[in-house]
Amino acid sequence: MPIPDFQSLMLPLLRLAGDRQEHAFRAAVDVLAEQFSLTEQERHEPIPSGPQPVFTNRVGWARTYMVKAGLLRPSRRAHFEITELGLQVLNQKPGRINIAFLKQFPGFTEFQKGSPGKSEKDDQGIAVQEHTPEEAIEAAHQLLVAELADELLATVKGCSPTFFERLVVDLLVKMGYGGTLRDAAEAIGRPGDEGIDGIIKEDRLGLDVVYVQAKRWEGTVGRPAIQSFVGALHGQHARKGVFITTSDFAQTARDYARTIDSKIVLIDGKTLARLMIDYDIGVAAVATYELKRVDTDYFAEG
Repeated sequence: MPIPDFQSLMLPLLRLAGDRQEHAFRAAVDVLAEQFSLTEQERHEPIPSGPQPVFTNRVGWARTYMVKAGLLRPSRRAHFEITELGLQVLNQKPGRINIAFLKQFPGFTEFQKGSPGKSEKDDQGIAVQEHTPEEAIEAAHQLLVAELADELLATVKGCSPTFFERLVVDLLVKMGYGGTLRDAAEAIGRPGDEGIDGIIKEDRLGLDVVYVQAKRWEGTVGRPAIQSFVGALHGQHARKGVFITTSDFAQTARDYARTIDSKIVLIDGKTLARLMIDYDIGVAAVATYELKRVDTDYFAEG
């Protein structure tokens, strides 16, 4: 089954604590994973921004939200227990505890003023699902990156062939190919049909070489172009190549590249833009945010 959203974990977590015993957070995660019949893969699926599992992250935020509402309280490090208010809520036998339910508690409404989550509502207008703060930040980040990639690719398509040549050189060197900028520029700095062709070092020592072809195309790159590229590669006695385009590759071209003996990497426009973002080519950071959590190792005694 899909990993439950963190609101769906609130009532099961409160019921778990309803025995009035102190509960270790890690043990609670395991119990809830069993209740929801999660597979090992689902239990350990990491959040995009770090190594913590999605399910553990969501249980943690379910606990945090109910602590803020006063239904649970931390008892000691990584442990929690139910409060009298939490017991009263359980005695009401609610069918579901979610954001809308918690809004009746002053402590939660005060906390929610700074919450970045975005709610989705059912037919009755009740919030039924909300991203955890980390998931909301990650989703916003991915949206911003996608918009940046589109803008970056449009800018690249408007560049001159000479500038595009330099851009590709900069990217390949930043990725660890071509040796120095001067080495790479000398190796592949031969202007062609709105692109560049040449051979660069695969590593700084030049133990192997990679044939490069880059084209600012608007139309889809078909199989014939890749076949021609492979022929040029063989003419240079090379078995590795990178074909870069600002457009896209036809499926027949991708299929052909996978079936030949030579190792050919196809980089389309979207991938090119993402690589430029990843390696800081043509982009500049405007803001940096750090997500921090308690370092439990620091507080370990004995």
